[in-house]
Amino acid sequence: MTQTATYPDLDGASVFITGGGSGIGADLTEGFLRQGAKVAFIGRSDASDFVARMTEETGNKPLFVQGDITDLGALRGAMDAAADAHGPITRLINNAANDKRHASLEVDEAFWDWSIAINLKAYFFACQNAIRGMKTVGGGHIVNFSSISYMMGNAGYAIYTTANAGITGMTRSLAREFGPNGIRVNALAPGWVLTPKQLELWADPESLRAHLDRACLKEHLTPADIVNPTLFLASDASRMMTGQAMVVDGGVVVTG
Repeated sequence: MTQTATYPDLDGASVFITGGGSGIGADLTEGFLRQGAKVAFIGRSDASDFVARMTEETGNKPLFVQGDITDLGALRGAMDAAADAHGPITRLINNAANDKRHASLEVDEAFWDWSIAINLKAYFFACQNAIRGMKTVGGGHIVNFSSISYMMGNAGYAIYTTANAGITGMTRSLAREFGPNGIRVNALAPGWVLTPKQLELWADPESLRAHLDRACLKEHLTPADIVNPTLFLASDASRMMTGQAMVVDGGVVVTG
């Protein structure tokens, strides 16, 4: 992984990442470890091998707690374990999500509840838990992962795009509510990042070509492309940014 900047305030910071053992989350975990941060993460699948590899490659061992973020008890327990090990969480990265495709006319209530639970509900309650700790230490930074999918009005996963829009609204409200406590809350909206999951399930040649045609920069995003923007938002380099949605997509959508 190539990092273009070092952020001294991240050295020793207590960082918690949801879904930090795979996909974009694994690159985020590595990025913060290489900054010297104390990193904890939650994930559904066993990440013991990843923890061992990160410890060897970075010299900095992350704390892994296995669990499902839709189980709020497990999520709170993982965050409490992180705070016990590393001190109050001062950097929360809400990364875990699931963009499972679905036909709107076939969605039932159970699928709606599941999709909202992982893509929005868990985000709110992770923020709630982290903010309580951040208030005790005079501040902190939250980065909520959204997506450009709702900005594009993409079809095929309407509940996911609904959650993305909700994340942006929640981010703005929390930023205003807790700004007086020194807590910054921003959203990061990636474009189509070619994780192994995306490559396996949905990245067919025609779709990739059509997406690239819309981009200003004619390169596909990889998980590593999201790390440096996240480090920036989580560091004091962005200290006067809050309530914002920062797009990293190679120039597919235009904001402002």
